[in-house]
Amino acid sequence: MGMTLTQKILAKHTGKESVKVNDLIEANLDLVLGNDVTTAMVADIFDESGFTEVFDPNKIAVVLDHYAPCKDIQSAELCARSREFAQRFSMPNFFDVGEMGIEHAIIPEKGLAAPGELIIGADSHTCTYGALGAFSTGVGSTDATAAIAKGSLWFKVPGAIKVNIIGKLPKYVSGKDIILHLIGEIGVDGALYKSLEFTGDGVKELTMADRFTMANMAIECGAKNGIFSVDKTTIDYLNKTTNRPYEVFYADDDAEYEREVNINLNELAPIVALPHLPSNTKSVDKVKGMHIDQVIIGSCTNGRIEDLRVAAEIMRGKKIAKNVRCIIIPASQQIYLDAVNEGLVNIFIMAGAVFSTPTCGPCIGGHMGVMASGERAVSTTNRNFVGRMGHKTSEVILASPAVAAASAISGVLASPIDLTIEGAF
Repeated sequence: MGMTLTQKILAKHTGKESVKVNDLIEANLDLVLGNDVTTAMVADIFDESGFTEVFDPNKIAVVLDHYAPCKDIQSAELCARSREFAQRFSMPNFFDVGEMGIEHAIIPEKGLAAPGELIIGADSHTCTYGALGAFSTGVGSTDATAAIAKGSLWFKVPGAIKVNIIGKLPKYVSGKDIILHLIGEIGVDGALYKSLEFTGDGVKELTMADRFTMANMAIECGAKNGIFSVDKTTIDYLNKTTNRPYEVFYADDDAEYEREVNINLNELAPIVALPHLPSNTKSVDKVKGMHIDQVIIGSCTNGRIEDLRVAAEIMRGKKIAKNVRCIIIPASQQIYLDAVNEGLVNIFIMAGAVFSTPTCGPCIGGHMGVMASGERAVSTTNRNFVGRMGHKTSEVILASPAVAAASAISGVLASPIDLTIEGAF
């Protein structure tokens, strides 16, 4: 029996010819990632455990993104502890205010992730880098500490689910809609500790931004990782970001999958996830008109320049509804600069939106958009759990940048398709 893409990468990093589902392995790591919250915890565990050296400063990345720029004394202490730890070991891949960004945008943008690599991070959405054909997954701070000290970590080899994608993307349907559709179909535990392997002729329809979004949210249906095979789109992206050698793997034709799920892009429409689970999905047409108070466009899921371009297209020459606060957050300093140079920021500000420095901010109820009791947001983030963005009675509707922008203009949950039909452009 052949191996899946994930199995091949894990086998390489154990030095074995092959691995099987449920094997317990120890694998060497190409990158260990932490942010301002988890790195502070890692630093404490590291010192308490008596470690004095890290395995390789060049293979560790620390990104201050969750609460930076710091909103209060507690977040300032977390960032200070993270800075001290990164500086103690002269880590070159340390990103602070001024050169920061949301970690899962910064890592691929800086060329720190590449095909065939094994990457872990003390953040659940580390699975983002599967878009590049890497095995990447989130771990806890204790595991991250051991990894930073040793350069390896244990894994149980996951089984795999093949997601066959066919067809062509309709207007205003994106990777966010595809992954929400999948989560709605299989549930929040439908891929529990499995590898989601995205394949099929329809993949060529997907931009790298679409793929990053989909791999990012693999965790929302319980997956250990989400992964795409490398193709021309991947290579074109890597040629702009990565100047080191890497190894490309592909699944064997006789690889074994526990389940196959088919997605026909031709049949998809803009989709939202209603409170309080990413699996509570509906076509936006079935729930449009719902009252909203806030719109968030950004995050590690949908804060890339492609996302901002879609939002700007919809907002150009329009005004955000008076009853709605619209907050737009680019995922990195480079994306911020690109948005300025392309005139997108001018469009957003003229429409009445706030344009923020890169930060995770409101996604975790941290800052830059925390909600009061009873308020409801349409957000391009990845989770809509109870109290995720503020008060426990507030609500989050997950959506694509197109739906979020259309909702900001309309003042209620809305479809971008309706705005086009009504001659809003």
